[in-house]
Amino acid sequence: MKQKYKAVLFDFDGTIMNTNDIIIQSWQHTFRTVEGAERPISAITPTFGEPLNLTMAKLFPGRDTEEMVNTYREYQRKVYKEKIHMFPGIPELIAELKHKGYLMGIVTSRLWESTTQGLYKFDIAHLFDAVVSAEDTTVHKPDPTPCRICLEKLGLNPHEALFVGDSKFDVLCARNAGVQSVLVGWSICVTEEQKEGLYKPDHFIERPEELLEIL
Repeated sequence: MKQKYKAVLFDFDGTIMNTNDIIIQSWQHTFRTVEGAERPISAITPTFGEPLNLTMAKLFPGRDTEEMVNTYREYQRKVYKEKIHMFPGIPELIAELKHKGYLMGIVTSRLWESTTQGLYKFDIAHLFDAVVSAEDTTVHKPDPTPCRICLEKLGLNPHEALFVGDSKFDVLCARNAGVQSVLVGWSICVTEEQKEGLYKPDHFIERPEELLEIL
């Protein structure tokens, strides 16, 4: 049977890699350093998937954004490798997609260094045919450019790929690029609004293996 799609594009944080604790702890470290106290987690999770410098500018208006970003990243580098984990079912899904002949890409707002560090830690870097990270573009999700760059690297048209992610930024990036979106239900930042509202994806899955049913 001819495959409906030729490729699956994945977001990194919250989709294939569980970096929730890393991100939250990095934010709380930044809040403690700058303001002397932590903020509620509810102030952090809505920013998941947004480029870091944009979030910093919104959360710390009037402060040096670059300095805030450096404070965040310096802490994260110390804990990243130890605390990063893959979500259950993801290793099996990636292996099955590769076995079935699908191309796979990563589209993330994370820096190249930490993205590839995570992929190599779990020995899956070689399974991905393209990686688009923060350094590859000056505009980020929800702009379609990162998705389009990945498609260009894979030599594909928008209708030939699915984009799997955990945030409204992923869904909008896919929609703006003309790619079918899949929102995952195992992320802590997924809300009812994201599943049914303005940011409603083309598909929603609760478990990684459900992606195979869409393909």
